[in-house]
Amino acid sequence: MQGFRLFGNKPFMRFARKFGVTDRALWNCVQALPDANLGGGVYKFRIARAGEGSSGGARSIVAMKHGERAVMMFGFEKKDLQNVSVKELSAFKKLAKIYLDRSEDEMDLLVAREELVEIRRS
Repeated sequence: MQGFRLFGNKPFMRFARKFGVTDRALWNCVQALPDANLGGGVYKFRIARAGEGSSGGARSIVAMKHGERAVMMFGFEKKDLQNVSVKELSAFKKLAKIYLDRSEDEMDLLVAREELVEIRRS
């Protein structure tokens, strides 16, 4: 059995690179307490940009199965979006169920197909 694993989907990874957040910061993000438990294995976390703190930073919508894996599904800067809509949250819950119900082998296949990126602890 592998330890806790962290993944990002392509849209999230594009956002993270544009925002300038490191893999280490992403790991720190999911190790902290979430800002909100949105239900269905979906959580909202703050992402701090180096030197700016977290209040003006970004937020991430994350599918998480505690102790096993987290998949960062969506990222946004608070200045651009206050929160996700009810419709968007419903879609994230459906996507979270898909990600969290996968076996480790299926997750490895998603990484091999480049549908997900495994974020390595650095």
